[in-house]
Amino acid sequence: MADASQGPQGGQGFIPQTSASPPPPSPSPSPAIVPAAGPAVAAMAPVSANQLFDQLARIEDKASRIEDKYARSEALLSRVEDKVDAATGRMNDAARQSDLAALRTEVRGLAERTRRLPGTGALVLTAIITAVLTVVLTIAVQRLNLDGLLPPKANAAAIR
Repeated sequence: MADASQGPQGGQGFIPQTSASPPPPSPSPSPAIVPAAGPAVAAMAPVSANQLFDQLARIEDKASRIEDKYARSEALLSRVEDKVDAATGRMNDAARQSDLAALRTEVRGLAERTRRLPGTGALVLTAIITAVLTVVLTIAVQRLNLDGLLPPKANAAAIR
C-alpha cells in the first residue's frame, strides 16, 4: 500500500519540479551520517517535518486503535470468564443436588426398612407372651407327669 508521505513513485522530492526553476541543491551529507549504500541513498529525498508529524500522527492513531481493540478483547474475555464461573457454579449446584437426591433416596429406603421392624410395644408384648407360655407349658408338663420327655439332668448325675 503506497502512502502519500512516501513520495511519488519516480523517486523525486515531494514538490514536483517545474521546468522553469532549477533543481534545489542537495545538501552535502556530513561524513558521520553517510551510509555505506551509495545508490539507494541518492534516490531518497529529504523528508520535511510536516511529513514526519503526519506519519507520527498516523502511528499514534493506529496505536490507539490497537489499544481500543485490546481493551474490547479484554472486556470480552472477562465476560467469558464470568460466564464460565457462573456455569461452573451451576454445575456444582446440580452435582450437589444429584448427590442430595441420591442421599435422600437412601435415607427413604432405610426409613422404609426400619418402619417394618417391630416397635418397643410389640417387643415387650412378645417377651411377656413368651414368658407366660413358658410358665404354663412347664406347669402342664409337671402335672401330666411328662417329666420323661424332659432331658435328664446331666449335671446332677455328674455331681453325685
